[in-house]
This record gives sequence, C-alpha cells and structure tokens, in this order.
Amino acid sequence: MSLVRRARPGDAEEVLRLRQVMIDSLALSDPSTEWHAESLPVLRGKLAEPDGAFAAFVVDHPERPGALAALVAGTLDYRIGGARNPLGTDGYVFSVATDPDTRRRGYARACMEALLEWFREHGARRVRLTASSEAEPLYISLGFRPRPDPLLELTL
Repeated sequence: MSLVRRARPGDAEEVLRLRQVMIDSLALSDPSTEWHAESLPVLRGKLAEPDGAFAAFVVDHPERPGALAALVAGTLDYRIGGARNPLGTDGYVFSVATDPDTRRRGYARACMEALLEWFREHGARRVRLTASSEAEPLYISLGFRPRPDPLLELTL
C-alpha cells in the first residue's frame, strides 16, 4: 500500500504550511503568512475538484496525526500543440516540500512519482519545474533535464 494519497479539502491548511516550508527555504523568500487566509478558501475549492487541472499529492506525517510529511503540487496547462506535443498539454510542478523532521525518507520522490503518473493519465507530454540546487538531483534521477531556455517573468 502506498503512503501517497491525493490531497483533500481538509488538508488545505497543512498544504499551505508545507508550501510555506518550501517558500522559507528560498533565498529571497517573504516569510509573511498573511496571504494564507486569502489563499485557503481558493485552495480548498481546488482540492475539491477531482477532475480539475490542479492536483496535490501528500504523505501523512507518521508521528503527528493530522499533519502532512510531504507535498507535491502541479497543474495541467494547455498550449497550442506542436511537433513534440501535438495535444499541447503540459504539466507544471511546484510546491515540492517535505516537513523538516521527515526528510530523507523518500516521501518527496513518492509524491513526485504519483504526480507524474497523474500527468501521464491526463495526456501531458511535457512536465516543467524550477528546481533548487538541493532538489535538482531528485528531479534528474526522475528523468528531468536542465534546459537552456531563458525564463522571463512579469509580475502584474
């Protein structure tokens, strides 16, 4: 039996907690959690859509009932098809986080494998993510390859 399960609406607060763990690990992060209150109802709604374009996979914390040990979240996105991806379905991975006291147990890998299977089942031909240097070996071991493409971003 797998330790990984699809996150449910009742997991939303813990999902946000683990997302904050991930955010706090970034060099230029904003440690504020004021945004959680506004984000929580939206996240609950997304977790309640089993056929939606968003999925989160989690592992329950083995020592703390009601807490999560690991989280991986992703979305499906449509782009006009092309030669390498005729259906135009892409997967995007974000919010990969493991509770600090449960690291090095394979939970993030197990969650990533579940998300990748979900992407396959939904027709994604390409999956993208941004990795920290610490997490890059995990992703490379799963078949991800670095891309030379420059990323530009605009905040609206």
